[in-house]
Amino acid sequence: MEIDTLQSLHKTIGAKQTSKAIKRGEVKLVLVAVDGDEPITAPILELCKEYNVPVEEKHTMEELGKACHIKVKASAVGILD
Repeated sequence: MEIDTLQSLHKTIGAKQTSKAIKRGEVKLVLVAVDGDEPITAPILELCKEYNVPVEEKHTMEELGKACHIKVKASAVGILD
């Protein structure tokens, strides 16, 4: 997925929101930061595997935060159905 398209998509931002949305079955793709802290990203990756949600790991936390137009970095972004 091109990171430029994040602005216009329905999404969750951050590990907690994304994890909750995965459990509710609302997420069709998860973007996980390549430089995210393992204690934060590992549970998200486990959930994605459990719920068969595709994962993309090719952007940094800073890139994800900027693409979502937030002032902080983001470890995970969930693209909603």
